[in-house]
Amino acid sequence: MGRLDDLRAAQGGIHPLAQTKVKDFLEPFVTGFIQQSPFAVVASSNAAGDCDASPKGGEPGFIKVLDDRTLMMPDIAGNNLFQSFDNYAVNPKIGLIFMIPGMDVTVRVNGRVAILEAEEVKAIVSDPELEWHDEKAQFVQGIIIQVDEAYFHCPRSFKFANLWDVGTIQANSKRPISSLSASKSAS
Repeated sequence: MGRLDDLRAAQGGIHPLAQTKVKDFLEPFVTGFIQQSPFAVVASSNAAGDCDASPKGGEPGFIKVLDDRTLMMPDIAGNNLFQSFDNYAVNPKIGLIFMIPGMDVTVRVNGRVAILEAEEVKAIVSDPELEWHDEKAQFVQGIIIQVDEAYFHCPRSFKFANLWDVGTIQANSKRPISSLSASKSAS
């Protein structure tokens, strides 16, 4: 018995609902959540396993559900580092966490990517919807995601963080970045 098995046994085993929640397709409620989500965090890694997590946002449903096993994510120009794209070139694995503001539950999707040129994407869907436009906000390419795993994720971390507390959100919206200086820990 390995450490992982020991940890699971010490915690009472895998919860029965967790054992059956992971699917290799998008169930209807998962599809609905993605269609209403304006924000996702996208994880990728290079051939050496160095990881990157990138926030992505747009109009609700900006990551399109093409069918119950396929998503299309627009790649919108930003800082032009293209770190995720660089990772996809050597490791096509992707992980996404979808969020809807105010909802504690999230949706997780893991899969594999293929890159489409902008013109190829426009043959599948219209121009991507952008919630906020600036001079850099242009459609560059599309990321097709073949779903390997999809499921709802429990709300515990959001509850622990009290992430959607309106008072905290309002106070933080007025804070400058300079207010984030690190505190010195006691020695």
